[in-house]
Amino acid sequence: MKTVKQLALIGSTASGKTSLAVKIAQQSNAYILSLDSLSIYKEINIVSAKPTLKEQKGIKHFGIDHIYPNESFDVSTFIKLYHEVYNTCRKENKNLVIVGGTSFYLKMLLEGISILPDISEESKNKTFKYLQNLPETYAWLHALDPEYMSNIADSDSYRIEKALHIYLETGETPSKYFKEFPPEPTITAPLPIYQIEWPRELLRERITLRTELMVKDGLIDEICYLEKKYTRKPNCMKAIGIKETLAYLDGIYDKKTMIEKITTNTARLAKRQKTFNSSQFENVVKGSIEALEKILL
Repeated sequence: MKTVKQLALIGSTASGKTSLAVKIAQQSNAYILSLDSLSIYKEINIVSAKPTLKEQKGIKHFGIDHIYPNESFDVSTFIKLYHEVYNTCRKENKNLVIVGGTSFYLKMLLEGISILPDISEESKNKTFKYLQNLPETYAWLHALDPEYMSNIADSDSYRIEKALHIYLETGETPSKYFKEFPPEPTITAPLPIYQIEWPRELLRERITLRTELMVKDGLIDEICYLEKKYTRKPNCMKAIGIKETLAYLDGIYDKKTMIEKITTNTARLAKRQKTFNSSQFENVVKGSIEALEKILL
């Protein structure tokens, strides 16, 4: 089995990552692993802007259509998926292009996450009872472990639940537990990272065009189908593009306002993605699509 050559391609939403990644994969005998928190779901096709089979151009993609909208997914699931993809690449003598807008997953691959303990039903039941009074539980945990809890908002039920699980199962505060079980990086070899950059106004134009195409391609029908099949409970039903369309279906927005809201919220997401990428990764090669194509192809 050969050594797998890897690279990561990141950038804001609508920056053209998919098409460039396919070109790179074609030239470098590679598979593609998607870093996208919405494309990972089956049946969420238009609003996620996941590449169609035609756009994939015969390149095997992973991290797309992996789970259903009502199935849970977090970074540990993604890390497990990465290991599976990497082993597949080794067996099939392929390289790997990691691409997507959810760069937090890439950060976790490089920095690692701590292994959490198996949580017993008894601890889960206790946690459920504690979560019924979130302010009181937060204050209690903060008194036990101010170092850890000071980084968690008192309304963040997900992370409070995680802290409860650790304490109730192990008897140790989260701070002490994570010192005993520090994160271990998944990717330990040097990983070249390339970032597509666009002037803000041009990226806004691309986002506007993509939003209009989504609506034309059947965005509203897709969201109607998803709501009917999965209800509004799954976390993915709160994603940009979905929540605005649901507001339109509720009569809160007209179609024009819905499109404007999706465009504006996507542009804000793109800004946050750019800020995150700039602050979290070092030695990144940045440039336009044309400039990166010259480097990579």
